[in-house]
Amino acid sequence: MNPSKIWLSSPHMGGNEQKYVQEAFDANWVAPLGPNVTGLENDIQNYLKEGAEVAALSSGTAALHLALILAGVTAGDEVICQSMTFSASANPILYLGAIPVFIDSEKETWNLCPIALEEAIKDRILKGKKPKAIIGVHLYGMPFNVEAIVAISTKYEIPLIEDSAEALGSTYKGQKCGTFGAFGVLSFNGNKIITTSGGGALVTKTKESKEKAVFFATQSRDNAPHYQHSEIGYNYRMSNICAGIGRGQMEVIDTRVSQRRAMHSFYQEIFKENNVVTVFNEPSNDYFSNHWLSAIVLGSYEQREALRLALEACNIESRPLWKPMHLQPIFEKYPYYGAKVSETLFEKGLCMPSGSNLTDTDRDRIAEVIEVFFPR
Repeated sequence: MNPSKIWLSSPHMGGNEQKYVQEAFDANWVAPLGPNVTGLENDIQNYLKEGAEVAALSSGTAALHLALILAGVTAGDEVICQSMTFSASANPILYLGAIPVFIDSEKETWNLCPIALEEAIKDRILKGKKPKAIIGVHLYGMPFNVEAIVAISTKYEIPLIEDSAEALGSTYKGQKCGTFGAFGVLSFNGNKIITTSGGGALVTKTKESKEKAVFFATQSRDNAPHYQHSEIGYNYRMSNICAGIGRGQMEVIDTRVSQRRAMHSFYQEIFKENNVVTVFNEPSNDYFSNHWLSAIVLGSYEQREALRLALEACNIESRPLWKPMHLQPIFEKYPYYGAKVSETLFEKGLCMPSGSNLTDTDRDRIAEVIEVFFPR
């Protein structure tokens, strides 16, 4: 009989989610508005601070789509995007008929390389096409080089969209990720550090931007007694039921961050004397990662695959790092700037089980596979 599955990152309830959901049922607030939606937005704003304004939406992808619209991106515009990320970071660029320009990672953070970023901006301007926005991703919860990326965004007057889908609870120099860019994007998908079952949020710097996002997210209905629409709208608002789950989850966010970071420490301990495996860590004390997923880099593709399959044979899920967007069939025709950092990471990197609900028994099973794979 196979042992139970150890997942890469599964939902972890906190206890009070049902209370908020029950309140929504009792009041018959099941539509995409209501006290839980407002409450969740306030909870996130209070958590992020920095004067953040938050709109709760149906997904992180919806939030990124609206961020691009609010940044003024239209068909034919170019948008710079980190290559090493999940496809949801790039797909909304194509929704708008815009053109993605992909950027390699830096070795220190695995995120947007400042050197390649500036090279790309200069080259696109020389070609007569100044990029309309920059999408930077805090990969696996690791903040990108905020100081350098913000400086480039400011220098060239190109709005920065912060994809913080994986980074709720991470900070750079003490400030929460999601609050550095013109817009921030959060995800509450089932595998994220907290969940609303499916959902996300857009973080803006002004109440006006938030209200415009909510307007777009509710089908752009004009202020009229009848149904009138002067702009294209979307069905992107979060439901009051999902927001109720989110309110319960926000009560345990700090605990979830601590639990994920404890899993990262577990891997640091396991691999501390292993001269083949490198654990993905913060490059300095300026960075504080929630370690949504703990990741390692092995010596070769073959070694990475062998470990993945060894874990899989024991019913333990692990997964290769994100395949860079510039290598994906749907995106390979678009411009790319940089070297092969992201390609090498994809080839040799592996995400390890990182859930906040993993038990000591789960950790023992993971450790046993690793110890057999790397005998002392």
